Amino acid sequence: MASKEAKFPPQSQETQPGKEHVMEPIPQAINPDYKPSNKLRGKVVLVTGGDSGIGRAVCLCFAKEGATVAFTYVKGHEDKDKDDTLKMLLEAKTSDAEEPLAIAADIGYDENCKQVVELAVKEYGRIDVLVNNAAEQHLRNSVEEITEKQLERVFKTNIFSQFFLVKHALKHMKEGSSIINSTSVNAYSGNPESLDYTATKGAIVALTRALAQELVSRGIRVNAVAPGPVWTPIQPATKPPEMIQNLGSDVPMKRAAQPSEIAPCYLFLASLQDSSYFTGQVLHPNGGMIVNA
Repeated sequence: MASKEAKFPPQSQETQPGKEHVMEPIPQAINPDYKPSNKLRGKVVLVTGGDSGIGRAVCLCFAKEGATVAFTYVKGHEDKDKDDTLKMLLEAKTSDAEEPLAIAADIGYDENCKQVVELAVKEYGRIDVLVNNAAEQHLRNSVEEITEKQLERVFKTNIFSQFFLVKHALKHMKEGSSIINSTSVNAYSGNPESLDYTATKGAIVALTRALAQELVSRGIRVNAVAPGPVWTPIQPATKPPEMIQNLGSDVPMKRAAQPSEIAPCYLFLASLQDSSYFTGQVLHPNGGMIVNA
């Protein structure tokens, strides 16, 4: 699988957020041979953008490891994916975990992020792991094509939300808790076709490093994951069909990842027994790209 080329049928979606249930093929959220080992038993996890893509894979992986999972989604756009994810989580959850919770929210705004945290804490009493994963992307040929409205919207979704959620979640996180931010290989390699998205991903790397230093005295670890090309709904919702066909062909492994291949990075960083000496770091599941970071 490491070197096998994988091509996707040409396809596109007209709206964002993208929808997983109409993708062909459906992304793989969990490896069928996955063997859980109770690494997150008794933990409460909040994942943004958990209805599909990497977020869904993280939710499902964490549930299999014993966690109680809450996730956010965009009402009206992601209802079907949200329902599918809830069904998967109910089937995957361990006997001592509580039922999963889906929270509809536009997390680009401070008050909405506060409400998300309050709903999760009202349901479960605390947050042990916060995964800031939600993001949006728009391709443009030039910086001159990026409007003020688009720039504000991308920054609100991708980076403002992470500040807001951390600010409110910290009140309910204790020593041993973990914050994991989704950045991107674009933060290191650069991508001229999505300058605003790339800028937010660079900001996430800087936020992760600085926040880790701030919170280390409180025993809260802050890390990030920087995936390369992954078969998620943001791809057909962002790129033209001809780009989808060749997704991942420019990395050494000559293919895009499945979300199930990325989620274990988040599990590693969430699990205190595995990554207790990790903070301020970024993991790079990117198919072999060398980023010197």
